[in-house]
Amino acid sequence: MKKHTIVALLQDRPGVLSRVIGLIRRRGYNIESLAVGHSETPGVSRITIVVESEDVEQVVKQLYRLIEVLKVSDVTDDPTVEREMTMIKLHAPPAARHEIISMCSVFGARIVDVGSNTMIIEMTGTPGKVENFIEVVRPYGIKEMMRTGRIAMVRGARGHNAGEYVESAANGAVVPVLN
Repeated sequence: MKKHTIVALLQDRPGVLSRVIGLIRRRGYNIESLAVGHSETPGVSRITIVVESEDVEQVVKQLYRLIEVLKVSDVTDDPTVEREMTMIKLHAPPAARHEIISMCSVFGARIVDVGSNTMIIEMTGTPGKVENFIEVVRPYGIKEMMRTGRIAMVRGARGHNAGEYVESAANGAVVPVLN
């Protein structure tokens, strides 16, 4: 099974995310990662979904059937920049802190909180680098962990500029461009 990265632009309306997720779930795909947030255009959200499957072409086609979906691309084989963030609360007695700080330095991680026997570390990087960091600090004892999920952008001029897929209405509402 191959991991596919799908990037989509959606109108920012109540229930849209639920419909997108429901459509993917009904097709039997497991969502490994999901990240969604505002795009550069007001009223348009950008979503990155990672699913494990042999082929996601049918999902891409079905997503276009949702009226609020403006653009969908499987960017798995495209040159992309991918990032993920994690926050990890480690068991960190004073004797182990120097080693933990050294590992954070090697991976470019930041210590964002220190307790009497814990440290919270923030680390951003490629999904592989985040995974490697987690494995390196695991022996110290992970008390809590949260990962954001992968976000991706296609390199170069080709991309998903939300402004290309919407036009502004007089009342400020997002109106899809129909080609």
